[in-house]
Amino acid sequence: MTKRNEISNKMELSPEQREGLLQTLKARFEENTNRHKGLEWANVQAKLETNAEKLWSLHEMERTGGEPDVVGYDDKTGEYLFYDCSAESPKGRRSVCYDREALESRKEHKPANSAIGMAAAMGIELLTEEQYRELQKLGNFDKKTSSWLKTPSEIRKLGGAIFADFRYGNVFVYHNGAESYYAARGFRGSLKV
Repeated sequence: MTKRNEISNKMELSPEQREGLLQTLKARFEENTNRHKGLEWANVQAKLETNAEKLWSLHEMERTGGEPDVVGYDDKTGEYLFYDCSAESPKGRRSVCYDREALESRKEHKPANSAIGMAAAMGIELLTEEQYRELQKLGNFDKKTSSWLKTPSEIRKLGGAIFADFRYGNVFVYHNGAESYYAARGFRGSLKV
C-alpha cells in the first residue's frame, strides 16, 4: 500500500462513525438555531454526505472537543461555514505552541504539537481575529481558557503570535511569544463545506 493510500484510508470514516457524527451535528444544529438563522439541516447534511474529506475534518474537530457547528453560509460559493463552538478552547488541542518554527525553537520542555500543525493535519484553519469576534456574538466562549488565532505575518516574523479570550464582558486579543504554551490555551478552527 502506498503512503498516499494509507493517508486517504485514515481520512475515511466508518459507516458507524459517519452516522454518529451526522447525528451529533444535527442535534447541535437543532439546539443552537441562533447560530445559523434561516439555514436548514437537510441542506447541510446533503452537502456533508457528498464530501467525505470535510466530514473527516469535522470528525477530527469533534474528536478533539471542538463541538463544531454551522455559523454561516456563503451565497457566492455555496459553502457552509463551521466553527468550533465548545464553551472553552477544545480540550484535545491545548498545551500547544503556535507553529512548527516555534516548536523547533524550544530547547527543552517542548509541547507535543503546534496549533498550526494540528490544524493542518485536521484539514481546518485557525480562526482569525475577525472570525473569533463573530463567534463571540453567538455566545460567550473562552471564559476560562484562551485560543490561539491566525496571526498576521508581520507579527509572526517578529516572533509573536496572537490569542484571545472572553473576560469581563469583552473579547480581549493579546500577544505572546509563539513558542509559549499553556494548559488553558488551545485553538479554535473553521471549516468550509
